[in-house]
Amino acid sequence: MSSQLQPPAHLPTHEVLNQATEFVGQNLLTVDTAVHETLQKADAPWLLERAAALGAKAGSPEMQDWGRLANECPPKLKTFDRFGYRIDEVEFHPAYHHLMSTAMEYEIPSAPLNHSDAGHLGFASLAYIFTQAEAGVICPMTMTYAAAPSLKLEPGLDPMWLEKLKNPVYDSRFIPASQKESVTIGMAMTEKQGGSDVRANSTRAVPVDGAGRAKAYLLTGHKWFCSAPMCDAFLTLAYAEGGLSCFLVPRFKPDGTRNNFFIQRLKDKLGNKSNASSEIEYNETWAQLVGEEGAGVRTIIEMVRHTRLACTAGSAALIRHALTLAVHHARHRSAFGKLLSDQPLMQQVLSDLALESEASWQLTARIARAFDAQANDPHEQAISRIGVTLAKYWICKRTPRTVYESMECMGGAGYVEEAPMPRIFRESPLNSIWEGSGNVMALDILRAMQKEPESLQALQKELTSHLGDHPLVDAQLKKLQKELSSMDDIQRRARRITELMATSLQACVMIESSPDWMAEAFIEARLGEDRSQTFGALPTVLPHEKILQRALNC
Repeated sequence: MSSQLQPPAHLPTHEVLNQATEFVGQNLLTVDTAVHETLQKADAPWLLERAAALGAKAGSPEMQDWGRLANECPPKLKTFDRFGYRIDEVEFHPAYHHLMSTAMEYEIPSAPLNHSDAGHLGFASLAYIFTQAEAGVICPMTMTYAAAPSLKLEPGLDPMWLEKLKNPVYDSRFIPASQKESVTIGMAMTEKQGGSDVRANSTRAVPVDGAGRAKAYLLTGHKWFCSAPMCDAFLTLAYAEGGLSCFLVPRFKPDGTRNNFFIQRLKDKLGNKSNASSEIEYNETWAQLVGEEGAGVRTIIEMVRHTRLACTAGSAALIRHALTLAVHHARHRSAFGKLLSDQPLMQQVLSDLALESEASWQLTARIARAFDAQANDPHEQAISRIGVTLAKYWICKRTPRTVYESMECMGGAGYVEEAPMPRIFRESPLNSIWEGSGNVMALDILRAMQKEPESLQALQKELTSHLGDHPLVDAQLKKLQKELSSMDDIQRRARRITELMATSLQACVMIESSPDWMAEAFIEARLGEDRSQTFGALPTVLPHEKILQRALNC
């Protein structure tokens, strides 16, 4: 804001001073040294260029304001039109459409389809940058990105779906997909009685003219959570004669008429206000079988696995956004005679938060690279499967605590609704709940250990390659091996095992990807015997000046 446009600082009773400025007008890529380094090393020029452009856009006052407006003016359900016809449409504020258009333009959902080099790293890093302007739009972008692997499993589907997923334009028109420039895909899996236990679903599927792959079925039942109901089609689960199966449900039937897709209500959620999450009912709803009857979980699990990468990237982005605001505030606010950023205890807290942020990003990037390499490398494929579950569990769990501490660094200025921090805080628990809560993630790790032993072997290979790099890493791996040496009461120990795996992997990734002094600080802070559960209460003084300059390079 120019000096001519600044509001008056001299008021009748006092002078307005010692206030931090809005953090806008900065490139969200170039101020983030760790992410910038990752993309420079990726050998994917398209991605570095795209991320720099999106970084400037996402940090602009305009896009930051779109994020605010999309959340302050949430979507509205229009069940009927004014003449009494049932339409089941959701109306959004224009800011939401601007954000959707930006996300599509920068290829957030289509990066792996359009780029053979670093496509999944592209999705993760672009979503990470975008989330720092607005998180809710990333939900439909995530599901659209994640739908492609499941759709590829069914060659009998109209190739139009995958072709239109590639198109980096946003087409918001509510018309049949065949008439649109591009499409978005949603997901509707869980039901009231089962939640994560999708085998308890009650929705039934009856074939229209013979059962079989890509054949038409009619679905009847409900879905307790259906996010982004204005998507063009949805992957969903229902019981056919052969068992729990995966189906593609379009909003329009092949004849161009509206499908029986009845939105009962929009969820009134803690956060994620810009995104419409709904309860829906199917009543003889037209759908196509994706994969074999009875193979529903196996078919849709690829979509779930990719959405878990998105949860990881989204949570890392929320940590990053909160840290950015806290550091910026501390650099502009004085107390007791000097800037907060020069106060030793505040430096210790902010540096600790910065370690958390970088470790979250580095682990996210490692898993995204495994996704990119999985087709040609069995080790990377195994890491992508077990690693995304570990990362999703741990980073998402750490997010609310980290965001809260960042909010506290700002004091009352971070707690008022005019600030971005309350929106970040309300968003912070979501990714830990979506696509499998903490217990589901921990149990998935146990299942992988038993059913996919190659994933555990790959993880152990990754971790043991760093034996000798640091005594605390060696001690941590020894603890992990002890936990894995017995199967007694293993479910009760599942979270402990998952945490040991996740923090061990984070430490190893920091050794590989971050400066030596940054990795050393993280290992001392997170793996030491006297580590604290409170940010800033570390047993050692951190190299705070270097850490904070690296964290916010502006």
